[in-house]
Amino acid sequence: FVFYRAGYEAAAKHFVPGDLDVNLKGKSFMITGANSGIGKAAANEIAKRGGTVHLVCRNKDRAEEAKREIIAQSNNENVHVHILDMSSPRQIWEFAENFKKENNLNVLINNAGCMVNQRELTEDGLEKNFATNTLGTYILTTALIPALKSADAPRVITVSSGGMLVQKLNIADLQFEKGQFDGTMAYAQNKRQQVILTEQWSKQHKDIHFSSMHPGWADTPAVRLSMPDFYEKMKNKLRSETQGADTVVWLAVSPSAATQASGQFYQDRKPVSAHLPLASTRSSAGDEQKLLTVLEQLAEKFNPKTAQSSD
Repeated sequence: FVFYRAGYEAAAKHFVPGDLDVNLKGKSFMITGANSGIGKAAANEIAKRGGTVHLVCRNKDRAEEAKREIIAQSNNENVHVHILDMSSPRQIWEFAENFKKENNLNVLINNAGCMVNQRELTEDGLEKNFATNTLGTYILTTALIPALKSADAPRVITVSSGGMLVQKLNIADLQFEKGQFDGTMAYAQNKRQQVILTEQWSKQHKDIHFSSMHPGWADTPAVRLSMPDFYEKMKNKLRSETQGADTVVWLAVSPSAATQASGQFYQDRKPVSAHLPLASTRSSAGDEQKLLTVLEQLAEKFNPKTAQSSD
């Protein structure tokens, strides 16, 4: 119930009405995967409040179309398109380096994600879900931390998923090389990894406010495409894209979100446990440290700066 539209409607009765009455003029927001679904809905809400919005998307035509719609709906011209494939670590490093030279950044919203149902490798030999959802998110965030630190009250929000609640970090098989491949499970593992990253980053960078969140089950193109059976069965109960994006926007812009402790997992504007009772999904500090080490080593391998100096 809580993840569906009815859950949102029940929770919304307790929202603080003025939380989103903010003027975001002069503030800069980057949103990955912003040409549809929750990313686009969040971009639209931020643009309506005067924020400068950077849409980071893979598909140029769809991104330009989203930009036109957001400008039309928000009457805000400060909407910019950047083309980037989040499964390509080198591209992400280069993009972030160039972006920092020309732009300020107050808030990063890691929303892009993919759920590929067959095990597929990128041109770099990385499993595609892991490359996009985990390594891509890790590199983009890491590369942009210096830009965020020089901004006023910076924030990083990562859009996770309820699927991660039934997954415990499996450090022994991050790229799903063993056993039968299951795209839904791979995605849920990646989403658990994002929640752990958020917790770890909040300890490392005290001057940035980190959070992860679960948007509930929303009627988005991604859900229709990657979970067709679920969609057919539940389509009348799903949240709208705007309802799914509500907590993303709240975490990105509201003054009250910034008063919460950094590193938490949210649902409908409230911090909730990232673990179900009795689910045994907690990982050891050692495994979480290993995840960071593996990602750091992989990230450095594709970083043009370090790759050049080690050649």
